[in-house]
Amino acid sequence: MNEIKRTLQKEIELRLNPGKAVLLFGARRVGKTMLAKHIMNNYKGKCIYLNGEDIDSQSVLMNRSIVNYRNIFSGYDLLVIDEAQQVPEIGKVIKLIVDEIDGISVFATGSSSFDLLKKAGEPLVGRASQMHLTPFSQQEITQIESPFETQQNLATRLIYGSYPEVVIMDNNEMREEYLRDLVYSYLLKDILMIDGLRNAAKMQRLLQLVAYQVGSEVSYDELGRQLAMSRDTVEKYLDLLSKVFIIYKVGAFARNLRKEISKAGKWYFLDNGIRNAIIGNFQHVDTRSDMGELWENYLIAEAFKKNYNSLSYKNFYFWRTYDQQEIDFIEEKDGVIHSFEFKWGKKEPKAPKAFTTAYPDATFQVVNPDNYLDFIVRQ
Repeated sequence: MNEIKRTLQKEIELRLNPGKAVLLFGARRVGKTMLAKHIMNNYKGKCIYLNGEDIDSQSVLMNRSIVNYRNIFSGYDLLVIDEAQQVPEIGKVIKLIVDEIDGISVFATGSSSFDLLKKAGEPLVGRASQMHLTPFSQQEITQIESPFETQQNLATRLIYGSYPEVVIMDNNEMREEYLRDLVYSYLLKDILMIDGLRNAAKMQRLLQLVAYQVGSEVSYDELGRQLAMSRDTVEKYLDLLSKVFIIYKVGAFARNLRKEISKAGKWYFLDNGIRNAIIGNFQHVDTRSDMGELWENYLIAEAFKKNYNSLSYKNFYFWRTYDQQEIDFIEEKDGVIHSFEFKWGKKEPKAPKAFTTAYPDATFQVVNPDNYLDFIVRQ
C-alpha cells in the first residue's frame, strides 16, 4: 500500500523556524511518531531525536542548564521530542532551548494534551504553535483510493473507523482485536493515570452510556444517577475524556430566538471504530439499528478532522428549539452559518421554518451517502 502523507506535515514544516516550537497533540496510535520521523527525513538541516519515554532522553532534558543544552544541541537545526508529556516541566525545557541555542527549532509531540499543555503552555507563549493530529481523515485516505474504492469502503469506515493501522488492515477480525486492545490497553489507561483516578469500571460505563447517546443531548444529571456520581464528577470525567481525544462536545447554537435550546450538549467520538469497540458492536451496516447515529458521528468526526488539519477554527453546534424543531449540525465562522442535516436514507427534509426565518442568510444541506464526499472536501 502506498504511504499516506499527513495533511498537517506541510503546516508543521512551515512553522519550524529558529527560536520557535511546534507542539503536536493527539491520541495514542494516530501516527505522531511516524509523522515526526517523516518531518525529520524531509528536513534540510541537522536533526536530533529524543523520546520522552526513554530514560536517557529524559536525563538529557531534565538537566535544565544552558551549558548542558549548548553542549548537546549546538550545531543542530531541529530537535524532535516524542512523547514530550513524559518530561517534567517540558515547557520550561523547550523555552530554554529555543531561547539559548542559536538557530534551533523544536518539534514536540504528546498524547495527553491537558498534561503537555499544563506543563508547556505558559512558558511557551509567543514561541509555540499548537496542532492536533487525528486518525486519518477521508481526504487523506483518498491519496491511496479511487472514488470507486472510497464508496466501497464507506461501510468499513463507519464500523471500524480510520486509525492508521486499521485502514491498512484487510481483515475485520484483526481490526476488531486491534480496536479493543487500543481502547482497553491504551486509551482507558491514559485516562486512569490522570488526577489519581482509579475507578476503571465507572469510566468504562460512562463511555458506554455516551456511546449509546451519540446524536442525542446528554443529561449530566441522568448520567450521574446511572453511575452513582455527582453531576460535577460526570462533567469532570467527560472533560478528561475529551482531553485524551476520545470524545468531543458539540454545544447548542442560539442567537435570536427565545425558544432556542442554549445550554444543552451532544458528545461525539472522533473515531467510529473506538465508539463501536466501547459498546462491543462490530455488526455490518446492513444489520444495525443505529445507522443514523453512526452516520452522524462519522460525518461530524470528519468535520472535526478537517478543522484541525486546515487550522480553520470553525465553531460547531447543533440547533434545536423547545418545540422540537432541530438541525443536526451547524458550522459558523466569522458570522457565516452553514447548516446540515445528516440522513443515512433517502429522505430530503427541508430546513425548519423557525431556523430559516431567524437566519435567512444561512445555507442548508442534507448530507447522505450519495453526496457525503462533497461535505467532506468542501472549503
